[in-house]
Amino acid sequence: MKRFGFKMKLYPGFRDEYKKRHGEIWPELVKLLKDNGIGNYSIFFDEETNILFAYQEQKGESSSQDLGQQEVVKRWWKYMSDIMETNPDYSPVTVPLEQVFFME
Repeated sequence: MKRFGFKMKLYPGFRDEYKKRHGEIWPELVKLLKDNGIGNYSIFFDEETNILFAYQEQKGESSSQDLGQQEVVKRWWKYMSDIMETNPDYSPVTVPLEQVFFME
């Protein structure tokens, strides 16, 4: 199992909306993630910087960010683009983070 962490940036004032949308995440998106070996997926929010920290475990080498060719992922990215920093294709601007410590 590979552990993958990355950060994204939420626009100021959208924490509650971000939480609401993820509380209603589309079942077909969850299925796609699980079917591609992605699980134990958490996102944390730093109120001082509006930075989102995401952590997921993955079987194989692919992360959720590698599923951008899937239609449901494209729709989700566009749906979220009004409340967070995105690239021209609506994918979230993500910065991979290096794991520097792990304790089991």
